[in-house]
Amino acid sequence: MLLKQLDYPVDSLKAKLLEKLEQSLGDLQLKTDELNNVSMDPNDPSKLGKVLDSDPATIHEASVREFAEAIRAYRVIFPDSEKQLIKLARDLITTHFETTEQYVKGRICAADLLGVLRMIWTDVLLMDEVLTEAVFPDFSLEAAQITLQQYVTSTFLHLRQDISDALLKVHVRHKDGEEENSLQVGLEASKKAVLQGSMDILLDFRQLLDDNLELLVKLRDLVIDSVQEGFQDFFRSLDDHFLMLSGRNNSSTQDQGAAGGTVAEKVLAGLVLVLAQLSVFIEQTAIPRITEEIATSFSGGGVRGYENGPAFVPGEICRSFRSAGEKFLHHYVNMRTQRISVLLRKRFTTPNWVKHKEPREVHMFVDLFLQELEAVGTEVKQILPQGLIRKHRRSDSNGSTASSRSNPLREDKMSRSNTQKARSQLLETHLAKLFKQKVEIFTKVEYTQESVVTTVVKLCLKSLQEFVRLQTFNRSGFQQIQLDIQFLRNPVKQAVQDEAAIDFLLDEVIVAASERCLDPVPLEPPILDKLIQAKLAKSREDKSFSS
Repeated sequence: MLLKQLDYPVDSLKAKLLEKLEQSLGDLQLKTDELNNVSMDPNDPSKLGKVLDSDPATIHEASVREFAEAIRAYRVIFPDSEKQLIKLARDLITTHFETTEQYVKGRICAADLLGVLRMIWTDVLLMDEVLTEAVFPDFSLEAAQITLQQYVTSTFLHLRQDISDALLKVHVRHKDGEEENSLQVGLEASKKAVLQGSMDILLDFRQLLDDNLELLVKLRDLVIDSVQEGFQDFFRSLDDHFLMLSGRNNSSTQDQGAAGGTVAEKVLAGLVLVLAQLSVFIEQTAIPRITEEIATSFSGGGVRGYENGPAFVPGEICRSFRSAGEKFLHHYVNMRTQRISVLLRKRFTTPNWVKHKEPREVHMFVDLFLQELEAVGTEVKQILPQGLIRKHRRSDSNGSTASSRSNPLREDKMSRSNTQKARSQLLETHLAKLFKQKVEIFTKVEYTQESVVTTVVKLCLKSLQEFVRLQTFNRSGFQQIQLDIQFLRNPVKQAVQDEAAIDFLLDEVIVAASERCLDPVPLEPPILDKLIQAKLAKSREDKSFSS
């Protein structure tokens, strides 16, 4: 100022001083380690024992206060310097928010964010005191909106990751056979991740609404809208994520090419079953609870404009997960059925059925078939509830018998002396049953153990019938099919709730075999029983030996 009074040229000095102010901005910028040590709560246990003067927020505020005083002095000395000074101050505030945007991408809580926003707002007010015409509070509002939305988005991404981690643990445990009830453990963990995780972040977001920081008070409606929109987008993305985990996400498979197909092949059927039940849980339990909490604590908003409709539409989410649950349930049934169909295809395409030898024992494919059904039963018992026990048994009124030995061949008392006549009687009886029984074979799959197992069995028996129709059998080959199917009758019917339909489908397999047989003469009942009893005795021996 003295130099100016002496008319000394001070332009070079003005530029040097401004350069010094610009250089000092680097020291004032927020650092990640500083942000990690800043907390809204002065009683934070991590701060106990620390001297107030060493608190990052206190040190930072003192530095910014010095910078503000330097700006004030500069303005007095150089009155026409507002533009350069405003740019400097704006750069400082902008950098603060940019650093915070990166900071909130990590796992932080609302208390951490509040501590940082409080520190930034203090800087804004200090700048506003010395450069009032720049209206820094309004300028910072725009930047704070972006930061808050980034925080909400990041929080939901972490929640989705938690849910995904719980589900992938199901995959690993079940694949490695570590835990017998791995599916049940995984389902409970993922349920907790969805519901408790959602409740926790709502509680966290609530702190932003309850805080009296002027910046947040002004952005209250924005926070409400962001949380509501955040939940809507979160559940949409979770729906897509479930599809990807199940291997049903067609778009991602196309994008990834061959790699996508490989991922789909590696999906465990048990994981798909967990996704089905988790979707039901989200629709019936999680969404109603979240909706109730949002109505209580996050009502209002309206920044997005009424023409855009409500931010959170629980009905739409519920419909999506109801549909997803049904798709996953069907997908599980299809995966299990396809696996068994591979076994059946191999069984029926390998031997030469026209040269088949006389049956000596029940074929080993029956054991493999029952093992697969047992695996399905083990999985559904972990995940699905029991249904109403309603065994649909055959009654005499529908022209059939409940005897375990019932099959259309014996019912017709075929004559061994007249093969053509026997075949004619067989087909007549078969047609009569189609009209008289009116057995409803395929019903809607329900979320119960019995319904899923029954559907898998029905689809497998239909596959078995189709494989039989593609072969030509001699008498011995036909008798082998008769023996295998007769042995399957009891264990399969014990596993299902619709015995009438299963009986009907088993009979259909034998009828199909007779139609494709050159000489369809069945085994005599005593021989049939003897072979079945021999197989049962062998099975008991194997079980006692293994135990």
